[in-house]
This record gives sequence, C-alpha cells and structure tokens, in this order.
Amino acid sequence: MTTFTAKVAWTRGEGSFTDGRYSRGHSWSFDGGATIAASASPHNVPLPYAIAENVDPEEAYVAALSSCHMLFYLWIASKKRIGIDSYVDDAVGVMEKVDGKMMVSRVELRPQVVYTAEMPSREAQEKMHHQAHELCFLANSVKTAIDIRPAWFQDSA
Repeated sequence: MTTFTAKVAWTRGEGSFTDGRYSRGHSWSFDGGATIAASASPHNVPLPYAIAENVDPEEAYVAALSSCHMLFYLWIASKKRIGIDSYVDDAVGVMEKVDGKMMVSRVELRPQVVYTAEMPSREAQEKMHHQAHELCFLANSVKTAIDIRPAWFQDSA
C-alpha cells in the first residue's frame, strides 16, 4: 500500500465570513516542497471571492488525469524503445448535472506527441493510449468518462 498526502490550508483574512463574502483563495502543499496557489473556480464562485489566476480543483482534476495518462504513455513508449521528443495535451473537462448532481462527467485528452524518429502507426499509438488508460491509477479510480483523442484523430474528425 502507498499513501499520498497534501496539505490544504485556508485562512479567513479580512472581511466577513457568515455573509459569504470571503476569499476562496487557499494553498496546496505537497511533500516534495511545492506549494500551489488554489481557489474555487470563478465559474462557481464570483470574483473577487474566487481568484481566477489560481488553480481550482476542477482544473487540477483534469490536469491530474492528463498527467497520469501521459506518464504511462511515455513509460510504454520507452519500454518499446520508441523515442518521444514532446507530449502536449490540451485536455478539457466538462462539468454538468448528472442524476441531479454536478460533476465532471467527461474529460477529453488531446495528446499531441512528437516522436524522435519514425512515428508509430495509428494502430500502435491507439494501442499504447489504450494501455496507458488501463494502467492509469487515477482513471481506474473515477467514474468520469475519459476519451483519448490524439491530434491525428482530431484532424480526421
């Protein structure tokens, strides 16, 4: 068993609290020393109580799913001795009401991979993406639908 930790810290600061006029700004601190400025999304809490430039939980969720998939994709490629120079994913999450509850119901991963030498066939890339999805700890932990749409898939749509 492995455990993971994160410290989430918020302080009221100036202003009222009981009328809802308080900052949603807070911090996430991780065991490696990184601290991230976080906030509620301005889609959910109006400015100035949300801090638009801070990471919100919904963005972090999409980024975590994308990052997990990418790390497994890179690992699979390295095991197959397929060189990769870059991997960029413009991932998108969709929040909507499902069964009366708001949730991030779908995440679309849109990886653009630049290979060092010859690009693997689309079939080989699809297989690697499928394997990465099956191995991703986070994808295995959530009920959000995750669609993988590589750049070549988007071009043919």
